[in-house]
Amino acid sequence: MTESSSKEREILMVMRKVLAQIIKDTTPPSRAMKHPLSEQTIEDVRNCLGLISLRERELADAAGVTQERPYYADEQAPAEVVSIGKIGKTVSNKDD
Repeated sequence: MTESSSKEREILMVMRKVLAQIIKDTTPPSRAMKHPLSEQTIEDVRNCLGLISLRERELADAAGVTQERPYYADEQAPAEVVSIGKIGKTVSNKDD
């Protein structure tokens, strides 16, 4: 990853976090309350977040970075790590 793409990725990450914080700060506590932002502004923020996400994905693909996805702590890992020493060995049955 080049220095310029690294800097761009950092800028995009900060922009995404700032927009998310603005959304959290302006969202009313109840759906019955009117949102302080207009529908057009809300749609523009959604579009900005979509563009940021798209560009982050493009930069990750160009750098050869695997897609970063959130996961739950209790979620099973998609792959199991096996030590090289265990490859080719069979598990013996103690019942024999």
